[in-house]
Amino acid sequence: MEFDSNSKQVITFYLPQFHTIPENDKWWGKGFTEWTNTKKARPLFEGHEQPKTPLHNNYYDLSDVTVMEGQAKLAKSYGVSGFCYYHYWFKNGKKLLEKPIEQMLVDKNVDIPFCLCWANENWSRNWDGGNCEVIMEQDYGLEKEWIQHFMYLLPFFKDERYITFQKKPVLVIYKPEEINHYNEMRACFEKLAVKEGFNGLLILSQYPSILFDKRPAVSKMKIDYFIKFEPMMTEIGQKMEGKNNRIRNNIKAFLPISWVKKYKKIKDNVKFKSNIKHDSIKPIILDYDETWKYILNCDFYGKNIINGGFTAWDNTARKHTGVVFQGSTPEKFEKYMKQLLKKDSGLNLVFVNAWNEWAEGAYLEPDERYEYGYLEALKRAVDSQIDI
Repeated sequence: MEFDSNSKQVITFYLPQFHTIPENDKWWGKGFTEWTNTKKARPLFEGHEQPKTPLHNNYYDLSDVTVMEGQAKLAKSYGVSGFCYYHYWFKNGKKLLEKPIEQMLVDKNVDIPFCLCWANENWSRNWDGGNCEVIMEQDYGLEKEWIQHFMYLLPFFKDERYITFQKKPVLVIYKPEEINHYNEMRACFEKLAVKEGFNGLLILSQYPSILFDKRPAVSKMKIDYFIKFEPMMTEIGQKMEGKNNRIRNNIKAFLPISWVKKYKKIKDNVKFKSNIKHDSIKPIILDYDETWKYILNCDFYGKNIINGGFTAWDNTARKHTGVVFQGSTPEKFEKYMKQLLKKDSGLNLVFVNAWNEWAEGAYLEPDERYEYGYLEALKRAVDSQIDI
């Protein structure tokens, strides 16, 4: 699907972990899916909205491709231009959670443009992407393994729904800085892409840590665009305020320190439940509105920067010591998205986190509290571009 539009196109990240796989049965218990954590969440403080419940208890199973057909239809009707499906590829071509995207590939009734995001980090028993208790390790290999990976991706790239710009397929990589011999791997991918009739490949970096990585080798990596993956971009950006780093020197990315101070924790004003007594097991609570102000007022814009927004965030379903962005509502999301869509953005894209990150509290899908509220908010924001 060749993208070329005068208005912004909204892409949402899409998690496939809503079906059982043998590996998750082994690691987390039989029958584990993303719904397992979502259902067991409980309020930790007064006003804490947990658990998150899908509308009409629609705890769907993505092994049924008709679910994806319905999601695609719903998303398009509310202003989503495409899905960015997470793709999990490990040593020697080991795949995880591949069933939904492979079924989608052969089912043209999943009628929505899409691209893939290679979630290229170790799988571990903690939920923050760290390297403790690694249960599935990444190993990027060399040319033989790169060719194997590209040939797996090729049918997706060639699908008429796959998002391209100037005949270049878009491939998002979560943390390209983690890949050994990244430039060589990219050159291999591009050579194969040209051989298959494309004009090359567009590689987008997702996680913001690369922008603050001072290693010389990282600065030489050939990456076409950087996604402002929110709210992680703001979390990392405010922590790096005032520090001497590559992105500050090259792009002048940051706000005055006064904005960062407003981004502070608000836990002091929160009354925790009686069973949550120690700071070591309390979540970090941040202000949704101040975070969006940071996003909208940050000078972090440029031709190779793609803007990002988020619906909400609360990953305490995964661990009590998570992060909660307090104060999110569909009305606020609409207001902030209208402003974000007016700003320049690479490829005229805006990535929203997320379509269905239920255990992280970041989703557009209908829930019991707001029903279709976030989808309706997005639709109004997207439609408002007509008046720009």
